[in-house]
Amino acid sequence: MSIINTETDPLESVTKRSAMSLLSDPASHYSHRVRIVLAEKGVTCDIIDIDGKNPPADLAEVNPYGSLPTLLDRDLVLYESKVIMEYLDERFPHPPLLPVYPVARGESRLYIYRIERDWCTLLDAIEGGQLESPAIQMKDLADGLVGIAPIFGDKPFFMSDEFTLVDCCLGPILWRLESIGIKLPNNKQVKPLLEYMKRLFDMESFQTSLTEVEREMRPSL
Repeated sequence: MSIINTETDPLESVTKRSAMSLLSDPASHYSHRVRIVLAEKGVTCDIIDIDGKNPPADLAEVNPYGSLPTLLDRDLVLYESKVIMEYLDERFPHPPLLPVYPVARGESRLYIYRIERDWCTLLDAIEGGQLESPAIQMKDLADGLVGIAPIFGDKPFFMSDEFTLVDCCLGPILWRLESIGIKLPNNKQVKPLLEYMKRLFDMESFQTSLTEVEREMRPSL
């Protein structure tokens, strides 16, 4: 996995490449989750940093929504992070990041849906800078995480013995807590979640996935 910082048109550089490329916002948790998948699977992919607040106008030529992340794999163009993650998991099956059995796969997809509905929306609102006072959203996010903290004591990863796409979605949210002013209490109830966070953040694939912008979000690590 390589990162390209280009001063020319980033999409022009993509058209000249035959390798897989990911147009990625270096600050976005949605792009971060895809970068984790790429790193965990060891996929050779050019990661092209694009400012999500000021994307190139011609991004709409390959993605009608002009959104990030956007994956280009030869003639294939994919957008929407969940679609990209599942494509990568099927295209590069080792290690698998979704369970084999349909029931367990369905449960994993539902966990991701709930993470997006319950926590991603709160994080988006806080990071968006459009709230006069984000205190309510910050409290809701912290309370939600504290409320489920004990379940992380049952298994090493989120409801699983193996690292999955669910962890790829949850990890970027947890990584950003400190940068948005949320400090989880260090008590008996929350300890399993704090241990899970350390276990996740120490993974080689997680560290590889981080951009310089993201490393600055947790300078203590």
